[in-house]
Amino acid sequence: MELGQYFLDGNPDAVEFCPHDGFLNILAVSTYTLQEGDQPSRLGSISLFDVNGSSCSLDRIGSVETAGIFDIKWNPVGGGASPLLAQADADGCLRIHGLECSSNGTSLTGALLKESCGIHISSSMCLCLDWNPSAMSLAVGLSDGSVSVASLTESELIEDQQWKDHDFEVWAASFDTHQQSILYTGSDDCKFLGWDLRDGSPMPAFKNSKSHKMGICCIVKNPNDPYSLLTGSYDEHLRVWDVRSISKPVNETSIGLGGGVWRIKYHPVISGLVLAACMHNGFAIVKTTGEIPEVIETYDKHGSLAYGADWRRHSSDEEGKREGNVVATCSFYDRLVRAWIPESDIHA
Repeated sequence: MELGQYFLDGNPDAVEFCPHDGFLNILAVSTYTLQEGDQPSRLGSISLFDVNGSSCSLDRIGSVETAGIFDIKWNPVGGGASPLLAQADADGCLRIHGLECSSNGTSLTGALLKESCGIHISSSMCLCLDWNPSAMSLAVGLSDGSVSVASLTESELIEDQQWKDHDFEVWAASFDTHQQSILYTGSDDCKFLGWDLRDGSPMPAFKNSKSHKMGICCIVKNPNDPYSLLTGSYDEHLRVWDVRSISKPVNETSIGLGGGVWRIKYHPVISGLVLAACMHNGFAIVKTTGEIPEVIETYDKHGSLAYGADWRRHSSDEEGKREGNVVATCSFYDRLVRAWIPESDIHA
């Protein structure tokens, strides 16, 4: 079921639904647009949308101009935290925005992002980011092969450490949701690395440089399984890993994907069900719990590079209802954002 579509002025590359109660309808969409010429510039924006499965609507309710953005992430839920949106941008900066919303009592009428703090990480570009599960620190992958970890206090970001162990761009940096001191990184150099951050200087927990045939685009820990982890690669494979035996993947599939696996998002309720952005081959919903991962639905309504994808989190009155399985996706060159509900019978 199609809920709506929107054409942006820039090239969208990430979509992220807010996970915080009271703001579940809020979708953030970031853009990266290269302005070529004698003095090329990398421009960007973050647009906020109200996405409603019941009323089948996708309404833009706010935007802010920024440097060109490669990645955005909302802070994890917990401890009464208010919504914060982090951005990794082409100026080498990590920035944090607070969210302010207004409503008429029945629907959102406006939303505003206000930058609360930021830090210049590097003269290289910030390509990806992830929040530590505690929401007290963030990891950033850089275009020169470096990785940075910064702490967030009430008023500022402070870089704790930066190191370089990749040869090319780091497109994936992801904390382990079950072991907060473990960070995973992946790069265009095909290296899949794990880091233990406990001693103040990162120590390699493991290194795998043989399994991925092309660069690594994304790394995602299974929120419901302390040992299961997924990677996506330009080699068009979605790989399932057991972190206790990282020498080779447990499963890998390219069935129905047919494009570089740029983003992977776990369903907020259904264990083992993921949404994948497959670059030149649209989007796929994949069941990863069986012996062989299985594609159960594909989505091909976009006309260019499939980059951003996310599930909207469920409210209590949506559990088990089809309207709760709302998906947002974006594609780069046609500047398109879409919201839709899968046709498959998806339920916990």
